[in-house]
Amino acid sequence: MAVTFAFRVVQTCTQTQARAGLLQTPHGPVLTPTFMPVGTLGTVKGVAPDQLARTGAQMILANTYHLHLQPGEDIVQHCGGLHRFMNWPGPILTDSGGFQVFSLSALRQITAAGVTFQSPRNGDLIHFTPEKSIAIQNALGADVIMAFDECPPYPASIDTVQKAVHRTHEWLKRCIRAHQRPDQALFGIVQGGVYPELRRLSAQQITEYDLPGYAIGGVSVGEPADLIHNIVQTVTPYLPADKPRYLMGVGTYREMALAISAGVDLFDCVIPTRLARHGAVLVQGERWNLKNRVFQRDERPLDATCPCYTCQNFSRAYLSHLFRSRELLGYTLLSIHNITELMRFSLGLRQAIMTGDFPEKLAAILGKPTPNPQP
Repeated sequence: MAVTFAFRVVQTCTQTQARAGLLQTPHGPVLTPTFMPVGTLGTVKGVAPDQLARTGAQMILANTYHLHLQPGEDIVQHCGGLHRFMNWPGPILTDSGGFQVFSLSALRQITAAGVTFQSPRNGDLIHFTPEKSIAIQNALGADVIMAFDECPPYPASIDTVQKAVHRTHEWLKRCIRAHQRPDQALFGIVQGGVYPELRRLSAQQITEYDLPGYAIGGVSVGEPADLIHNIVQTVTPYLPADKPRYLMGVGTYREMALAISAGVDLFDCVIPTRLARHGAVLVQGERWNLKNRVFQRDERPLDATCPCYTCQNFSRAYLSHLFRSRELLGYTLLSIHNITELMRFSLGLRQAIMTGDFPEKLAAILGKPTPNPQP
């Protein structure tokens, strides 16, 4: 089987570390930097695949742990793999289940062998090891799969984080040995919490292995936003320049822009659909609450410049009505717009890198004066 995974940088920014890239996968190319919508259970909540494609989404996520619980990787494999099962023709990335080591901390026990979870569905014990995570991901068939790691919480002591870094490294070795499919790219994950010395150690350990890509994990777990940028700035110099870099769980404008300026290529977050379910929309960098009375008689679209189906066909008043009425269509229409907004934002920054305008764009996002060009 031919391996069709490759990455190349096509343009760099002269004043920052930002780069525009092209990621080639078995299910098509991905222009980077880009945002990846999250479809935990094989669906981006409330949005059909054809609607999702029209938002500009290129690559989406699904979650190994949750798909293992329901419907089970054997069923997905029986139905032709995750792409066919969910009718998404483009690239897919699967998380390893490592984030659940953090998010389900009340329901799990960690040992050197792996993690034992108590199922939130029925209370059954579920044993996850690096080998099992990779076997599940091999069965699901995503283009990019993630190594099983330990994501420590914030705050955590340096001793706790040091143990997580060691375990993440040891588990990566086992993931590499267990990986069976050359058509799937295995990414390693850098941990280390907010401790620069542990971040550098983890990055050096993970990049010892010539993997197709690398991720920065253990952020967006409760730490202040400024620490995310500090972590990214610490880690990216230690990641190979010719491999894609993925910042896990980040999807806010400022943090994405800062990470792109440091050389990050891929992002994911549940923000666009989660906000939609609460009646919130993203409009040119602002967050609006459609429950506010000001929208009840507003006949304008959310954003006259937005090409999405929602903005081209519906008024703010109608969208406010749908949300107030708890109509399911409202969740879908708001999700379509929010995903489109984040796709336009990330790909707009890519275009700025290509044209040499990225420093000005970054300054505008950060609310700072435009930097003077360097001689």
